[in-house]
Amino acid sequence: MKPYDNPSSKKEQVRTMFDRIAGRYDLLNHVLSMSIDRLWRRRTVRLVAARAPRRVLDVATGTGDLALALARALPEARITGLDLSEGMLAAARGKVAARGLSGRIELVQGDAERLAWPDATFDAVTVAFGVRNFGDLERGLSELARVLRPGGQLAVLEFSRPDNPLFRRLYEFYSGRILPRIGGLLSRDKRAYEYLPASVGAFPPPEDFLAMLRAAGLADCTARSQSFGIARIYTARR
Repeated sequence: MKPYDNPSSKKEQVRTMFDRIAGRYDLLNHVLSMSIDRLWRRRTVRLVAARAPRRVLDVATGTGDLALALARALPEARITGLDLSEGMLAAARGKVAARGLSGRIELVQGDAERLAWPDATFDAVTVAFGVRNFGDLERGLSELARVLRPGGQLAVLEFSRPDNPLFRRLYEFYSGRILPRIGGLLSRDKRAYEYLPASVGAFPPPEDFLAMLRAAGLADCTARSQSFGIARIYTARR
């Protein structure tokens, strides 16, 4: 699967893809990342929790891992998880109910580029491994900024290309050759795991993404490299 030229086509194909793999998404994530994605989420949660937000929107919530982690770290907060894929949300609802958090975590289907909430609704907005799937990245970032209250924080966890040239080549060999085979074997959907390296390669480099955050009206934009640059945590303030 290649990056898409048509934003609406991309969104629909991404939605369909995640509906197909929702049942095995968590297992595949942890196996393919050797569970290091858990560490990245914990670091993201710590950055968000430091400001003690009371109302949080988790965009591209998927199966709800980040929303659940935020609820544990912020016992007074209400979390709203948004995702395009009903299949992923169904998996998230099961996890939320099993942990007795249905009263604090609301899960809704929707489009990050057309958020239903009024301006300045949330104290914090988070996205884990989802912004690269936006059909129109600039519009999506503008929407995330719009629903943040003044002083509110945006935290984005996303894959990136490692800085070190040698490590980058090793990582690209793994993500381009090994990951689709393992992912395809476990999920029976190799094409979905061919999308991952393609989407990471098409995502803007950190300095360009920081410029996009600033263009969306955000300030104090920073990027924190994770695990030699395999991922980055971006933070910004409204």
